[in-house]
Amino acid sequence: MSTVGSPEPEVRTAAGVVRGRAEDGLAVFRGIPYAEPPLGEARFQAPRPVRGWDGVREAYAFGPPTPQDANMGGRSGSDLFSGAGDDWLTANVWTPAPDPAARRPVMVWIHGGAYKHGFSGSPGYDAQHIAREGDVVFVSLNYRLGVEGFARVDGAPANRGLLDQVAALEWVRENITAFGGDPDQVTVLGDSAGAGSIASLMVMPRAVGLFRRAVGQSLPGTFLSDALARDVAAALATEAGLRPSARELSGVDPRELPAVGHALEAKMRQHENRWGSFAHTLSLFSPVVDGEVLPATPWQGLAGGAGRDVELIIGHNRDEWRTFFLFGNLFGQITEERATETLRRFGPGEDGERAYREAFPDASAEDLFELVQTDWLFRMPTLHLADAQAAGGGKAYLYELSWQSPGKGGLLRACHGLDGPLLFGTYDAHLGPVAIGPEHTGQARELTSQIRTAWTSFATTGDPGWPAYDSRQRLTRIFDTAPAITAYPEDTSRRLWQDHTFEALPLLTA
Repeated sequence: MSTVGSPEPEVRTAAGVVRGRAEDGLAVFRGIPYAEPPLGEARFQAPRPVRGWDGVREAYAFGPPTPQDANMGGRSGSDLFSGAGDDWLTANVWTPAPDPAARRPVMVWIHGGAYKHGFSGSPGYDAQHIAREGDVVFVSLNYRLGVEGFARVDGAPANRGLLDQVAALEWVRENITAFGGDPDQVTVLGDSAGAGSIASLMVMPRAVGLFRRAVGQSLPGTFLSDALARDVAAALATEAGLRPSARELSGVDPRELPAVGHALEAKMRQHENRWGSFAHTLSLFSPVVDGEVLPATPWQGLAGGAGRDVELIIGHNRDEWRTFFLFGNLFGQITEERATETLRRFGPGEDGERAYREAFPDASAEDLFELVQTDWLFRMPTLHLADAQAAGGGKAYLYELSWQSPGKGGLLRACHGLDGPLLFGTYDAHLGPVAIGPEHTGQARELTSQIRTAWTSFATTGDPGWPAYDSRQRLTRIFDTAPAITAYPEDTSRRLWQDHTFEALPLLTA
């Protein structure tokens, strides 16, 4: 059952009927549960199928955000992340019409936020423009974050946040036809931790066949070995005065656990002797290469052919780490000594500092500090993933967002997170007000048109509008006010990292 043209359209899902709203030519359904609340016996376990309901369930409001650190990077989440209720595992649908005969392409958004932060109901993820202008069915979802979703604890499967995403995609496969979507034409897309999640899904046996195409925006290169993840979880539990087990942690209110993680993150550098470079990142959480849920890193898995049946767009922003300058109030604070320390920590090979200083002889201390972290965390993992997909027999398309945003007097450049407001056209949310500002929305709209057209075309036809990547030509789509297709533009960095292998971050031993 579905109703088309009604001010309150109804759709029958496998679990029961949901009622949404007609909004400016779309039918919008918010807060539909795709799994049971992960509480009680279900706490720290794989998601469980949602129980059905009688009658009609209103799908007017977004489900509550999963428990999380609402002060990431010094930003306060205010009331956005304080929603009441336990129905965390919900999905939202924007559709031009809930007509089962329509069979429109489906785009499924997985939000970012360092695997500890984020909410599909954020105003920055309002998908009305994408669904309407791209003539697609757009889905977004919540998944468990932080300790609940990614801590490697005894008595619980690893990567529960990823398993939630699999459950949501299974819900899409089972139900999206009733919303007017084609379950055989599903594209997953996401930014930052969302892109890391998508790279993981591409090599996870449990996700095989759930999507046909994928778009990863600003892939982070942090994936944890099982040993490192268990050591991090032990430190988290110690911070709470507990053992790292699902049984003991289940005794703590899920809304209190993010504060434990926040407290430990303030002391991460004390663990450098065991955690290495991971102790100098901004989050305790990343996907865990546990050998079961996630059997290999994305680079290893894709090179072995795990993603050859999935077409992939992968890309990064030119100046990713500038965002973290903003969060950390670091502009004008980087000395030569701090730049040297950072180059030695994150640079490739035995002498990363020398390599970067020789390759970029005119770069300032601040630029070197930013550049090596942009390369280590985002740009080079992204480039190497395109290489891995091509090597494994799959198809990849590479891009770079190069637009120099005018925010903060031009200091932010093409920073991390800029792609979100540009894709959704939500310039007044997330980084939009800072990076773009109301006086520069004309240029922003041009970038929005470029990106959105490419992504929706890809979801519809498999062709984003530029040639597929290969490791010889390295053709790359440049998103800027003067768009172009060129050889990979960051070739100096590429050469520095060409012999590096991205692996799961290890637990160091004396």
